Amino acid sequence: MTLQDEPTVVSTVQPDPTGLGPTATTQSIETRRVTSTPSGSELARRLIVLIFGLIQLVIGLRIVLLLLDARTGNDIVSTILNISQVFVAPFEGILRTNALHAGGSLLDVAAVVALVGWTVLEAIILWALGIFQREPTIA
Repeated sequence: MTLQDEPTVVSTVQPDPTGLGPTATTQSIETRRVTSTPSGSELARRLIVLIFGLIQLVIGLRIVLLLLDARTGNDIVSTILNISQVFVAPFEGILRTNALHAGGSLLDVAAVVALVGWTVLEAIILWALGIFQREPTIA
């Protein structure tokens, strides 16, 4: 919600009651407070971007933690890996290999595919939402 003050100058011309002198002009400034809120489709768009942003963040953390060979015995690491597994699971098996091992590091290819997949899904949903969004017409 945005609050905005819009000042307006109001001029009033008052003729001289005697008719002999010049007319008098008085000016006053009126302030009108305007409240603007986002439309329903804009609110939905923001909510979708937030939800998909959180999903992408969790998957990105998974990729980084596995690359850095983070200790899975740590509660934070195991929580992030467990939460992200929910979002990575639908994309496992798309490629012939789900992970690449090098030393202790692990590149979770399925997580990279999931990150791309969720981003594409977000773009499709935002595109579909944009079809129903009304833009102001310029007359």
